[in-house]
Amino acid sequence: MFSRSARQGTRRGLTRALAVMLGIGALIVPAPATAADSHLDPLAEAAATPALNWADCEDGFQCAMARVPLDYHSPQGEQLELAVIKLPATDPGLRIGTLFVNFGGPGPSGVDRLRARARWPWLFSEELRARFDLVSWDPRGVSRSAGAQCFGSVDEQAEYLGSFPGIPTDPQDEPEFFARSADLAARCGATAGPILRHASTANTARDLDLLRRAVGDAALTYHGISYGTQVGAVYANMFPGRVRAMALDGSLDFAGNANGHDTDGTEVPLDTRQGVAVGIAETFDAFLRECSAAGPRCAFASGDPELKWLALAERARLAPIVLDGVAWTFSRVVSTAGSLSRPQFYPELAALLQNLFDAAATFPRRAPDAEVDKSYPANRVEAFYTIQCADSTVPTDPAVYSRAAAAEDLRNPYFGRIAVFNAMPCAFWPAHDTDRYTGPWNRATAAPILVLNSRYDPATPLHGAYAGAGQLAHARVVVVEGAGHSSMYVASTCAEHVKRDYLFTAQLPPEGLRCGIDRSPFR
Repeated sequence: MFSRSARQGTRRGLTRALAVMLGIGALIVPAPATAADSHLDPLAEAAATPALNWADCEDGFQCAMARVPLDYHSPQGEQLELAVIKLPATDPGLRIGTLFVNFGGPGPSGVDRLRARARWPWLFSEELRARFDLVSWDPRGVSRSAGAQCFGSVDEQAEYLGSFPGIPTDPQDEPEFFARSADLAARCGATAGPILRHASTANTARDLDLLRRAVGDAALTYHGISYGTQVGAVYANMFPGRVRAMALDGSLDFAGNANGHDTDGTEVPLDTRQGVAVGIAETFDAFLRECSAAGPRCAFASGDPELKWLALAERARLAPIVLDGVAWTFSRVVSTAGSLSRPQFYPELAALLQNLFDAAATFPRRAPDAEVDKSYPANRVEAFYTIQCADSTVPTDPAVYSRAAAAEDLRNPYFGRIAVFNAMPCAFWPAHDTDRYTGPWNRATAAPILVLNSRYDPATPLHGAYAGAGQLAHARVVVVEGAGHSSMYVASTCAEHVKRDYLFTAQLPPEGLRCGIDRSPFR
């Protein structure tokens, strides 16, 4: 079940044979230019190429700052600095160029993520790292790159976000959630400054093209994960002739993320129209099946895991469950159960669900207040809304969200509300980027685009990946037959080989290819 695809092994052998016949040089020539070269974003073309003064920054990495325009309509005006990090190719003699990586979010630091993950072998194999410099960056609005700041101090930030109400599980809880979401938007509007008006993915795509120029690559080689696929799709349509190879991993529905389809941009909440609740439910069902099949290796496997989950969720709906002095509300139980991006944590999730199931036998008259989680990395939450709210059309009437929550409760009783309320502050967001990208999505690129997606993905459901790939001029989907979010977390040697061979040659794998995962989460 978890072995590498035989078809992929055959294709990889042919690729290597071709490399021997033609010589390594045949693999490093960028894809030929096409008529797409006639379309180049004029705002980026007018901006100066930043100078990257690389300096060692521990463990083999090099770091630099890149100056780019805050507002591309004034390329010589106010500048901001982007934090950039590089892990040089391990075999300079075989080096193809630079592989730019955006790890998604939006919000997390690309600098920190590359530093932590560059040597994950299922994500970046030794063969891949031999041929490419790996480069990532903190996109504008994130962390070290003019990070949007909505609080006066780290302590204020931790206290505010730690006490933010959970997803409202009852209509009577919604007004407070709406009010707090509006307050967060207002705080950001008052303190974050001009970055709020210039944080769109279109401007990040322009930044990426300047970084490509700065490293000296004639065309872009790119690996975008999750939200990073939106960055890739926008770049591919703003700079179609400069796509050497582009692997989109855990893919969005690009048009759906921007404006929605037909009229649902103003009538359907963002993650609801992306089908996130369906993705969570499908992945949770896969988690329960894997758990049941694992037997004693899964702590939640005894009895019928599906029936146990129903009993646990309904018990939490009646009153919070107290476990180790912490009150687990229905919202907290469901949100935690839906945190399925990383299959390596499925055993811990199963153990937690079993502990909650056991603790549910106690029915307190009044649950103690839940502990406040004061851990908070960088400006991830503020950056998420700064970028997402700049990019996406969303409903602005709270009544739309209330109606959607009621409907989703019927369609998906446990996970539907998560998708309804995920981007709630965007309904009240005080600033807009007039440069946000809304299409077209089908400009002919100089090379075809590879799309990878898990069969069961709680954040970027497979149907959204097919929708996004269908919007691009020439893209092909490879399905990874596992549960979890993107190949960053779902280990598949087959998928890594598919991605690696494509990035070497810019040639797509065969139509209909499927990849197995390396192991069950419970092995």
